[in-house]
Amino acid sequence: MTTVFYTDERLFWHHGGNYALTLPVGGPLGALVQPGGGLPESPETKRRLKNLLEVTGLLPHLSPRSAEPATREDLLRVHPASYLDRFKALSDAEGGELGPRAPFGRGGYELAALSAGLAKRGLIDILTGQARNGYALSRPPGHHCLPDRPNGFCLLANIAIAIRAAQAETAQTQTPAKRFAVIDWDVHHSNGTEAIFLDDPDILTISLHQDRNYPTDTGGADVRGIGAARGTNLNIPLPPGTGHHGYLQAFERLVLPALSAHKPDAIIIACGFDAAALDPLGRMLATADTFRQMTRLTMQAADTLCDGRLLAVHEGGYSEVYVPFCGHAVLEELSQSPITAPDPLAATLTARQPDPRFDAFLTQWIDDLESFFATP
Repeated sequence: MTTVFYTDERLFWHHGGNYALTLPVGGPLGALVQPGGGLPESPETKRRLKNLLEVTGLLPHLSPRSAEPATREDLLRVHPASYLDRFKALSDAEGGELGPRAPFGRGGYELAALSAGLAKRGLIDILTGQARNGYALSRPPGHHCLPDRPNGFCLLANIAIAIRAAQAETAQTQTPAKRFAVIDWDVHHSNGTEAIFLDDPDILTISLHQDRNYPTDTGGADVRGIGAARGTNLNIPLPPGTGHHGYLQAFERLVLPALSAHKPDAIIIACGFDAAALDPLGRMLATADTFRQMTRLTMQAADTLCDGRLLAVHEGGYSEVYVPFCGHAVLEELSQSPITAPDPLAATLTARQPDPRFDAFLTQWIDDLESFFATP
């Protein structure tokens, strides 16, 4: 079995209206902001990743396919009908914005359902043995979306929808899948995924993120789950400037032990690349090799814990130049292909990594988190 690459041209057509970076243009808030530029969540980073796969020759080593949109039944397992109805009505009109920093154009509802459908199909294919592992190039992203409102470019909760659909579908088989782990290494806190699963002991949610980046009021290490689910939500806020070694240290000391304790039936990576050094919305210093190494560690954990069942679902990442190399590195690992796309910025970004004094500070930061998580 090969690595499946789930993509659909229509998802590159999603658009978010008249923005400059994250500021709306026009009206009182945007009166002093020069028009142009658009949202950082654009099709270019994703399209250029797919194009790089074609140019290097890695794409033929994968199994590209699309999927059907998530159904209304799928969406209702996560989102209330009132939200879906409001979203659909505005989408059928001219588009708009139902939540902060989550604009969409006409037809946005259908595109968001298709984006969730890629994640759903990928997870079910992996659980039923139709794929070894996979990568869903989902767009719009999903990890900020709350049950009743969109947030931060996210219109539907793609990964949550996929998990609930997989639980429902595999419950009808002889090998039901119930327990899942989500590792979110997007630079922003996974507040939507957290909110959806905060009281569910079967779903381990882990978020490595830049401390107080977005949202500024969520992502604290003290939020650990509710009731019987206490301990199944792990927030790992990291200071601005955390680089390659800091991410790997946090991964090895905090993420991997949590995975081992949870024993999931499958692992899903919320695969954002905005912790990379050149990203306009993050202030971290991760490199393409950082994402390669984290993918390798996750694959090793998946091999041990759940027969290799692993799906990466695309989230953020806004550097049109660098996201393709980060994504290529992840797919090289997933597919175990000998084809590579050498990082053209490797030497520069290596030179910019934190010096030993900051690494020592990071070690203490992670020591403190490790001690905190060890308490009941």
